[in-house]
Amino acid sequence: MFVAGNAVVAIARVLGLLLQAYMWVVIIYALMSWVNPDPRNPIVRFISALAEPFLDTIRRLLPFARLGALDLSPLIGVLLIYGTQLFVVQSLLDFGARLR
Repeated sequence: MFVAGNAVVAIARVLGLLLQAYMWVVIIYALMSWVNPDPRNPIVRFISALAEPFLDTIRRLLPFARLGALDLSPLIGVLLIYGTQLFVVQSLLDFGARLR
């Protein structure tokens, strides 16, 4: 059973790394909105293509995420990602540890 436990732990760690990387994408996207970079820049387009669908969903589901000119969707998104890390990843790590 230790092989299944190790597999679950490995999946949890990879998921944790992916969520951490995506959280940084959302943070960088929010910081980019402050400086108004060139929208033709490939890095800006890449980060926007990754972050915008997630943040747009938050804006549609939570009408209070945009208060006039203040956009709270990146903050809400980071909190959602962090909560997912705490709940899902930690639960998978605990489950994998029990299978060992």
